[in-house]
Amino acid sequence: MKLQQLSLFLENRPGRLEAPLSAIAAEGINILTLSLADTAQFGILRLIVRDWERAKRVLEQAGWVVNLTEVVAVDVLDRPGGLAEALRILEDSDLNIEYMYAFSLRRGDKAILIFRFEDPDRAIQVLTDKGLHVVDGEELMSFVP
Repeated sequence: MKLQQLSLFLENRPGRLEAPLSAIAAEGINILTLSLADTAQFGILRLIVRDWERAKRVLEQAGWVVNLTEVVAVDVLDRPGGLAEALRILEDSDLNIEYMYAFSLRRGDKAILIFRFEDPDRAIQVLTDKGLHVVDGEELMSFVP
């Protein structure tokens, strides 16, 4: 199962972040991780939730435009240089990272990072070939409470 991320634009004003989060919370949908990027006028809220289809429906019914994006979760050694090693593999393979953010869960000696690539399928192949573990959506959901 591929990992899907929900993205929505929010006006950069007080209360605008709380409203969509409250909408999905009211439906019992838990946020597994999120990222917020902002400018002076707008922000992009990126969410990974267990039930993305239902969250998308709830947000759209509440009036937000929701984009669906495939992202890649990767186990990276949680030690000095662990991320640099993973990034070197990606750079050597000429893979462009559009953005990335950390997952709030740690597994043993590994941290899980979320990447958005121009070419997710090629990124998965390169990472797997180089010995990094790509965490698919089903696996990710299995160890998140």
